Amino acid sequence: MACVLSVRVINYSEIVKASSNQSKFDKKNRGPNSATSTRGRGTPRTAHRTQKLNLEVSPHRAVSAVRLMRIELGGAFADLLNEKGKGSGDNEMGYVERTLGFRTRVLDDRDLRLVTDIVGGTIRWRRYLDHLILSLCHDENTFTRMEPLLLQILRIGFYEIVKLGMPPYAVVDENVRLAKVSLRPGAGNMVNGILRKLLFLKENNSLPLPKLEGDDRAQARALATLYSHPVWMVRRWTKYLGVEEAIKLMIWNNTDPSFSLRANSGKGFTRADLVTRLQMLKVPHEISPNLDDFVRIKTGMQSVLQAGLLKEGLCSVQDESAGLVVSIVDPQPGESIIDCCAAPGGKTLFMAARLSGRGAISAIDINKGRLRILKEAAKLQNVDNVVTTVDADLRTFADQNQDKSNKVLLDAPCSGLGVLSKRPDLRWNRRWEDMEQLKALQDDLLDAASMLVKPGGVLVYSTCSIDPGENEERVAAFLLRHPEFCVDPVDSYVPADFVTEHGFYSSNPVKHSIDGAFAARLVRSS
Repeated sequence: MACVLSVRVINYSEIVKASSNQSKFDKKNRGPNSATSTRGRGTPRTAHRTQKLNLEVSPHRAVSAVRLMRIELGGAFADLLNEKGKGSGDNEMGYVERTLGFRTRVLDDRDLRLVTDIVGGTIRWRRYLDHLILSLCHDENTFTRMEPLLLQILRIGFYEIVKLGMPPYAVVDENVRLAKVSLRPGAGNMVNGILRKLLFLKENNSLPLPKLEGDDRAQARALATLYSHPVWMVRRWTKYLGVEEAIKLMIWNNTDPSFSLRANSGKGFTRADLVTRLQMLKVPHEISPNLDDFVRIKTGMQSVLQAGLLKEGLCSVQDESAGLVVSIVDPQPGESIIDCCAAPGGKTLFMAARLSGRGAISAIDINKGRLRILKEAAKLQNVDNVVTTVDADLRTFADQNQDKSNKVLLDAPCSGLGVLSKRPDLRWNRRWEDMEQLKALQDDLLDAASMLVKPGGVLVYSTCSIDPGENEERVAAFLLRHPEFCVDPVDSYVPADFVTEHGFYSSNPVKHSIDGAFAARLVRSS
């Protein structure tokens, strides 16, 4: 995941913008019971701040609606699960109170899971849901001018009815109540009318869905609606993969993600120890067929978090696709390694554990805050003796640094198109234009990283993308610019099923049931 989160460099102007977005969110989306609220187009009125408790409103729906608005403003992620465990529910209820002006009952573990499921699912299916909502509105203006909170409540109701199959009349009743309490009675009446239309159409198997007909563009638009992806992604995937494989990939992206846990050997904690703890917690799990330290889980992450396994540094959440990239680097005790875009450090920490206390890793990143997280994690996992963090732009660092290393890993900033099942919001935050900008950045960083490799040393280029433009094409362009490098096939480092015909590593979400990723192992001539 490091490569996704490093796509943009956060600077002062963006911090100001983010603060401004949060301010706009607080001002525009407060409910009628909040400290400052507006009536229609009138001037704001100020009310005495009280902690109102509403036991009639469904807590997971109130939290989901507010969180969805925050995500669209760029102030939150889709996943509620974090190292705070139950504490995350208190944080979310605080946002509900500041936005809607009231609190509901405390979220229990079931509520937290529902919020994660509903928020993630609603984001994944947003284009599909909006098509249905628009189809059931009186006219397009009704949809386009809809208040943000009202739209999120409708999206939640549509998702619960169409995709989750929840009891329909409970869905209608509770979402209507949320709209009435947090907005006004008329909003509740609108939600009631639209949701009941949806129920009628669903029961009669007559949902207004687009048909796959017309030219390629028309079919791409229909597929984009049916499987809820941006049109440009659909067109790109059908070009590279064909329609059938593109549909399989979109289906994968729309399913609930599974996770992998890596036992932290730096703490003397083995996979067998991890399996024992998971059995004690009654968390269903599978042994990874690809990596010795990894275990797969589909459910039960909340239990893992609340048990403190991550907080104690005993294990880390890391996808096998990232672990296999480390296998390609093949860190050996005594080696010097540079991790070029390291933060937040998943691959850095796994490589450090493989050094067994002997060797050195320089973890370079331009983001100080994320480097601080890496440094703290290295200490927690008992590998801080081999990890040094370096706050720098790789391109400047490479120009100024005279020392060369045995191995250099460039986990490049990328589109993240291989991790869309775990990052459902990412598909809506990417544009076709971003791809061209990213490719130029990837070329610059590859050139810089190559300057840090000793003669006879290894450069590993990796992404969490499945796009050839970011992967094979970037390597081909690099080799034309740098004939002193050649491809070292990865078949000695990963299972044969992951090796492409050109000797690269590629994980396919549909085929391998892990995130999509790519890596090339390049050797510099002596």
